[in-house]
Amino acid sequence: MNTILKTPRGLVAALLAAGVIGGAGAGLATAHFAGAQQSRTTTATAMAAVPAGVPSTATLPSFAQITSQYGPAVVNISVSGTRHAGAGDDGDDEETPAAAQRQQGIDPNDPFYQFFRQFGLPAPGMQQRQAPRDVPVRGEGSGFIVSADGVVLTNAHVVKDADTVTVKLTDRREFKAKVLGADPKTDVAVLKIDAKDLPTVKLGDTKAMNVGDWVLAIGSPFGFENSVTAGVVSAKGRSLPDDSAVPFIQTDVAVNPGNSGGPLFNARGEVVGINSQIYSRSGGYQGLSFAIPIEVASKVQQQIVATGKVEHAKLGVAVQEVNQTLADSFGLDRPEGALVSNVEKGGPADKAGLQSGDVIRSVNGQKIVASGDLPAVVGMATPGTKIDMEIWRQGKREQLSATLGNASDKISKVASNGNDKASRGKLGVSLRPLQPDERKQAGVDAGLLIEQAQGPAAKAGIQPGDVLLAVNGTPAKDVEQVREAIAKAGKSVALLVQRDGSRIFVPVQLG
Repeated sequence: MNTILKTPRGLVAALLAAGVIGGAGAGLATAHFAGAQQSRTTTATAMAAVPAGVPSTATLPSFAQITSQYGPAVVNISVSGTRHAGAGDDGDDEETPAAAQRQQGIDPNDPFYQFFRQFGLPAPGMQQRQAPRDVPVRGEGSGFIVSADGVVLTNAHVVKDADTVTVKLTDRREFKAKVLGADPKTDVAVLKIDAKDLPTVKLGDTKAMNVGDWVLAIGSPFGFENSVTAGVVSAKGRSLPDDSAVPFIQTDVAVNPGNSGGPLFNARGEVVGINSQIYSRSGGYQGLSFAIPIEVASKVQQQIVATGKVEHAKLGVAVQEVNQTLADSFGLDRPEGALVSNVEKGGPADKAGLQSGDVIRSVNGQKIVASGDLPAVVGMATPGTKIDMEIWRQGKREQLSATLGNASDKISKVASNGNDKASRGKLGVSLRPLQPDERKQAGVDAGLLIEQAQGPAAKAGIQPGDVLLAVNGTPAKDVEQVREAIAKAGKSVALLVQRDGSRIFVPVQLG
């Protein structure tokens, strides 16, 4: 299984020992430059085959000029410090699917698996960690100078747990850096070194950048300072399953451990992003790299320099992806939007009237296609901002407005919506009403206990002991109501269930 990895610190020695380090980055750069050095005969032949309407000539950007002009503003960052770790922790911050499964104590095929991972909730069977201990932290990363008086941008994970941060310039001068602030939610950190008249980069605009545009990365992969790699923009506004509020830039630029925090340049030599993450099976570059848009980083920098901290807005909902089965269940014309599974009691969404089962389609006119689009929009807004939402509820569109809260505020309990045993029927569950003490323990006003699950329900991941709260957005107040809802459903149905205090919509194919 593939994993999203932040380029880890202190991984160089381990990868060298394991023989993982290879020449993928060099191969990529060689291929690009080789393509620019074809003979005139080959070029003429290729031009003759170009379809009508497509430009017959293409000019590669001058990577050498960009590197010469702005390379001196790219710095190497080395850190040392200590952090707390469990007795079985090897010091690696990365999470593999196997490790996640051991931690969560739940089958990855269970529909609740991604839910627990995304929202960091405890899962049944989670193993107890042993007593923490202090372990040394050493690592390297990259950064870039954004002001001549020594302000440096990098990744938050590069300087995490660091007691000492050293910034090394291309002229070999070294400075002890002060961490002005770090924002784990966006993975941006701001450093300050005591120096003047430093070379700086020029900041660009990602809105003017298109998929397919050339981009260039400069950094220190595996400690090799000021290494240059190039590629193209693969996608914009990419959401990743790491609870991040960042609309990432995806590229095929070779990025490896040590590149973290380094700049991503466009063909004009402007910084458009901070290289932050890779998608990899091995821990090294495999063709998928992700950068934080420079607008996000600049906003974080401004807040940190002004106040020393960063504030993010929140709507107060937990959302999940809308797949085709859920779209069919809710009567949507296509599987798009953010499906609300939980609403924080007393939060902005609750006050605005949002309910579990609503599908958020747009915010302030910006379309929400994937569930990850919502936190990316909300998380970068300022607390107190008013937003207008278009939602899908009970088969029709509605408009709601909400005033965003502060993400640092303490989370309240989730708002709940809300006699005989039911035969299994085509859903495949046996139900009974909750007893008063069971309702109190579950924190719900109404719901039905699932005593047995088989057939379609079991295949979808429904388990005995789950509490059925709603069917296609309609509260499950009694068994007969559930029977009627299932009878009216088409080939699929969306069940809102609660398990161990957490809620999620589970799509069930009925036939």
